Amino acid sequence: MTVAFFSGRARRAGVALGAVSAGLLVLSACEKPTPLATVTVGSNSVHTEASCYDSDGLKESKVQECLNQKGGKTVEVSMDDRVHFGVDPEVAEHGWTLFLDGQRAEQEPYTKTYRTIGASAFFAGQMGAAAPESVRVSILETDSKSKKAIGVYHFQLKKV
Repeated sequence: MTVAFFSGRARRAGVALGAVSAGLLVLSACEKPTPLATVTVGSNSVHTEASCYDSDGLKESKVQECLNQKGGKTVEVSMDDRVHFGVDPEVAEHGWTLFLDGQRAEQEPYTKTYRTIGASAFFAGQMGAAAPESVRVSILETDSKSKKAIGVYHFQLKKV
């Protein structure tokens, strides 16, 4: 003869409580993913998370270090292509600025999720210098209120 230590109802309640506890434990271990930035040229599209990110704001010394990082996902472009940049709405809400090879390319942060720029704008050579074969484009996300940098996203545009 077997003895039931718990009634069917108590067992089901225990299993349900265990499942809820396990689910909460799994969720508490997860971090919210960083927003994404995307570059599209023709039908070729690449996206990336920030290489440096802190929702409370990056330290000033860390910002320049992040902007000077090499690498990033590569997109091939010809001079007559149009380069489409897209960011998550959260990034647009804060504001984002383009940097070329670590140097600011525009004065004011952009606050829309999408913009298009002709590829030739990225490959204009300096006076008397040859146009570069590739350029590192960084997107700097900046909090519009505190003016602190939040994230840096990197892409490499390669001329074909």
